[in-house]
Amino acid sequence: MIEGVDLSALVDWMDAHGVGAGLISDPVLLAGGTQNILVRFRRGSSTYVLRRPPKVPRANSNETMRREARVLAALEGSSVPHPRLIAACGDEEALGVAFYLMEAIDGFNPTQGLPPLHTGDAAARHRIGLSMVEAIAALGEVDYRAVGLEGFGKTDNYLERQVGRWKAQLASYEDFTEWTGPQSIPGVGAVADWLDAKRPTEFRPGIIHGDFHLANVLVRPDSGDIAALVDWELCTIGDPLLDLGWLLATWPESDVPRATDVAITPWDGFATPEELVDHYALVSGRDLAAIDWYVVLACYKLGIILEGTHARACAGKAHKETGDRLHAHTLDLFDHALRRIAAKE
Repeated sequence: MIEGVDLSALVDWMDAHGVGAGLISDPVLLAGGTQNILVRFRRGSSTYVLRRPPKVPRANSNETMRREARVLAALEGSSVPHPRLIAACGDEEALGVAFYLMEAIDGFNPTQGLPPLHTGDAAARHRIGLSMVEAIAALGEVDYRAVGLEGFGKTDNYLERQVGRWKAQLASYEDFTEWTGPQSIPGVGAVADWLDAKRPTEFRPGIIHGDFHLANVLVRPDSGDIAALVDWELCTIGDPLLDLGWLLATWPESDVPRATDVAITPWDGFATPEELVDHYALVSGRDLAAIDWYVVLACYKLGIILEGTHARACAGKAHKETGDRLHAHTLDLFDHALRRIAAKE
């Protein structure tokens, strides 16, 4: 057993499905605990990565695994950098949960530290952002119907539903009576009103990653190119410009990141937000006239998501230190949104 994965049961399942041969060796936990569990292992001459729900699965954890596997299968043969799906088990009989196997990616996550090549090469650091933009542009151009993702997300009134959906999420935190309340987030009402008033009238649907930022990419060790986009659990069909907005909402705005910005050093040399927008426009051909709206929406949505942990921490259901830290991120995101709005007025 490793982190809730019965390796002997896994061998039986792999044998039954013709995946590899021999004993499992060198199992290594890549991530686990309250988050989805990742285990890398060898079998014969091949290396695999298993992904399954956390030890205590959430209500939708098994369906999330099935959706992730469906997306990775759909992206096979595309230009989108992603881990190749090897096999998936949608039922829960073999390991007690749904899971899938994917290829191991030779790459590093920049938020975990830059290797010497990238630490010493500003051009390699600059390339990371541009390659990220190219990856989501390619993702948004995949014909989701042709690859079998019809019905994977609701495109009707997609933009119109966004503010109401997340406003309701914020209101649900009132169940935690100890929560400091929406009044502790300056501008939360003004941002929602602006988003409703300035909403684009149309969009071209595509696949969106849903949580696109520097912590969810692996970079090639020999260049600044993206080796793979990872953590596909929020993937859906929607407006691909929201992925760009999400990236910009979480990207440092200057060469000197603040405490609430992504912790990567050195940061100098990384592409500026303006360069990311210009490069996306170049490689995607999409109209970015309303990009500020998507950045503000990303700030609004992500800020409300993070505030949920603060609300739970106020009620003693999450660590206070974590809740305080994420509340600070929420305030920073809304400050970013308000500055974007002021610049447009």
